[in-house]
Amino acid sequence: MELSGKHAIVCGSTQGIGLETAKLLAERGAKVTLVGRNEKKLIIAQHSLAKPEGAEHNFLMADFSQPLSLKAALDKYLNDGNAPTILVNNTGGPKGGAIIDADISEFLATFNQHLICNHILAQALVPVMKSKGEGSIVNIISTSVKQPLNGLGVSNTIRGAVANWSKTLANELGQFNIRVNNVLPGATNTSRLQEIANAKSETSVQNVAEIFEEMAKQSPMQRIAEPNEIAEAVAFLVSPRASYINGINIPVDGGRTKSL
Repeated sequence: MELSGKHAIVCGSTQGIGLETAKLLAERGAKVTLVGRNEKKLIIAQHSLAKPEGAEHNFLMADFSQPLSLKAALDKYLNDGNAPTILVNNTGGPKGGAIIDADISEFLATFNQHLICNHILAQALVPVMKSKGEGSIVNIISTSVKQPLNGLGVSNTIRGAVANWSKTLANELGQFNIRVNNVLPGATNTSRLQEIANAKSETSVQNVAEIFEEMAKQSPMQRIAEPNEIAEAVAFLVSPRASYINGINIPVDGGRTKSL
């Protein structure tokens, strides 16, 4: 129960890595605010969370394709007395494809959904963290931060921008005991990976099962990660045990990334 008394806000938390992270933080004692755009899914996710003594979970409806609506929702959320000191930024990635074929609108939309929304959340919550004398921000990004992935041109570009934004933020906020770190998932068994595999199969002689098998072989561990394995890394970084870890990227990819 090392997160007892803490309040965490977890984005993209109705499925996949976000939901598993929310569940794990709740199991370890935190009050959790789920963030997503589908109210029905948010209610289902909220009911799935463990309820340690004194932890009343809630949710915030927000569509990351509309940054200004996110800002308005956050203002109301904070005015209602919520004061989280843990922020987990997590957003689904854009469609794949070669970067040379990407339309300008794809870059702009992805930039808004990832970097701009992350920034809106940080700007809203950092004053709360400063007032509490502590805070932890974890951005769930991608191993493309270290090694661009073939066929994910727009994602590679924007993820890199988010990583540099995060490192800059870590340098600025460390003096206030606010830590900012990144978790970089490799191939993980989520709906996002299914979408990528489906898209690849449409332009390949391989079927989806063969594509998944090929993805698994790219890791020295010869398998794809489960969402809860990524969540464990996030839960560690936001915990008191990581109190002097700041400004780093942690790949959780079974060793697939070739660089250090």
